[in-house]
Amino acid sequence: MIEVSRLNGTKYILNADLIQFIEETPDTVISLQDGKKLMVKERARELIKVILEYKKYIHSHIEFSERRSSQ
Repeated sequence: MIEVSRLNGTKYILNADLIQFIEETPDTVISLQDGKKLMVKERARELIKVILEYKKYIHSHIEFSERRSSQ
């Protein structure tokens, strides 16, 4: 889950796994797998950085859990 901002500044949490693609037109538009589109304040590069941090966090915790359960 990542935090994003609507154009009016309201923040909300988005499931990053539902993102199909991100484009700048010039506003940033996130297209979800279900066809919905969200306009956000963050630029595409910012979103990519946050998504990668989120994915690293999730995968590091999965690997830790797998190591603990195999002991």
